[in-house]
Amino acid sequence: MGSEAPPPLPPKWASKPCIMGIDEAGRGPVLGPMVYGCLYCARSYQKTLSTLNFADSKTLKEEKREELFENLKADESIGWAVDVIDPRELSDKMLKKSKINLNEISHNSAIGLINKVLSIGVLLTEVYLDTVGDAEKYRLKLSEIFPNIKIVVAKKADSLYPVVSGASIVAKVTRDRALRDWVLDETAENLQRNFGSGYPGDPQTKDWLKDHKHSVFGFPTLVRFSWGTCTSYSKDFVEVLWESDATDEEVNGRSSKRQMKLTSVGFTTLKRKTEDIESSGKGRCKFFQARKLELLPQF
Repeated sequence: MGSEAPPPLPPKWASKPCIMGIDEAGRGPVLGPMVYGCLYCARSYQKTLSTLNFADSKTLKEEKREELFENLKADESIGWAVDVIDPRELSDKMLKKSKINLNEISHNSAIGLINKVLSIGVLLTEVYLDTVGDAEKYRLKLSEIFPNIKIVVAKKADSLYPVVSGASIVAKVTRDRALRDWVLDETAENLQRNFGSGYPGDPQTKDWLKDHKHSVFGFPTLVRFSWGTCTSYSKDFVEVLWESDATDEEVNGRSSKRQMKLTSVGFTTLKRKTEDIESSGKGRCKFFQARKLELLPQF
């Protein structure tokens, strides 16, 4: 058995009261990961932090964001961390039977970052975040989990608090680099990387989605296929029988509203008698077993 790497050592100032800012990048795009980033420092460093020219990352040019990110990485009085949420994970959580919506995914990511920083021995006393959903409900939720930390949830927090502005830069640069260096899992010869910004309204992104859809396998794994943007491209998709869903319908005597929503991305369910459904899956490729795909006698 291999041994796990030891946790990172806390910075020298970690035992002093510290503040943290949390922000995200990539909540809206149909392509690529969503990234949550945090920045933390001693509360006594707060005034200096305000002189480092951090600002909401959306207001800065890419070159300036990159420069500020390298500066904060080199600053020994600042700590930072990220949570990169893969597009496949986003789609999986939002489409499975017990759905997890985007707000809850966001909340869980922020909670994870706070726990991560606490676990290395940083004395967090204040955490500042941009609102996700109802600001007061979000604050109360975090305050119940972290009763010893002052939680501040505010709209446009990345414009109000330099510690959140810094977190915004961490998240945005990390996402930009991840998208720029993304290695496509698919091996088709006609795969292109000219997918634009990844935002649904970007004409280049729309064209890329249109050119990279597959009638059986949908979209490349870069795509968040749970996004409504993908709906208009699914009309030509092949109808797929999900064996487990057909069995559930037979057993329960009713269809599942949750599963019917999968039709919006090209996946549908068909009623079949339980005894007619192949359940063993023996002899089939693991790829098809995992996706509950079956051989069609006629196409």
